[in-house]
Amino acid sequence: MKVVKEGRAIRKRRDANGRSPAGDETALRRKAKIVHEKLLAAYGEPQWTRLDGVSELVATILSQNTNDGNRDLAYARLRARFPTWEAVRDAPEAAVIEAIRPAGLANQKGPRIQSALRRITEERGELTLDFLAQMPVDEARRWLLGINGIGPKTAAIVLLFCYDKPVFPVDTHVHRVTGRLGLRPPKMTADQTHDLMERICPPGGQFAFHINLIRHGREICHARNPECARCPLQRECDYFRDHVRKSR
Repeated sequence: MKVVKEGRAIRKRRDANGRSPAGDETALRRKAKIVHEKLLAAYGEPQWTRLDGVSELVATILSQNTNDGNRDLAYARLRARFPTWEAVRDAPEAAVIEAIRPAGLANQKGPRIQSALRRITEERGELTLDFLAQMPVDEARRWLLGINGIGPKTAAIVLLFCYDKPVFPVDTHVHRVTGRLGLRPPKMTADQTHDLMERICPPGGQFAFHINLIRHGREICHARNPECARCPLQRECDYFRDHVRKSR
């Protein structure tokens, strides 16, 4: 009973930005470490093929509001149609839209991709984002967010996946799972959750924790009808404690 009351007190004392007294955030860091370790035990250390920054940026724009299969098909069609990102940048808008149609919202994503490629060229004189590797995290993030159509999640993915920056992308799965676990306040937005997860994530664990939270959301912690009976995080989960265990 004491644990339940303390957990609720922590949630109540956080402000609108998700910041809490130092002791509370220390408790969240401890909890995040346990969750991270249990997810590693369940799913292992994720592997991935690193893309260059521009390629990751384009792929992430394509991934907005669609699934991985549609994103990958659209990305493959775009690369097959245009041999370089310069060719995509300078192509007729209609040709880019047609190439990426499988990703959905092509009329929005096509111009967004071309606009981003033009902005990078105008600012840097060439199509590369590798200069971000030398920038402090906050400066690199601000630079990416200055591109029209690039939000916190897309910026964080590029910085983490391509340049090993200690940031934490939050998609719908990460937002849902962290909410159920009690790693964030219930009403905290996805954008606010980026900042909180960066503060409480175990050092060096950003990539694995991010990927494994997504996998957990897809395989067990579904938006509807989560499979709590086979979840390895029952002991850490506020949702299990407050809704599942009490109903038994």
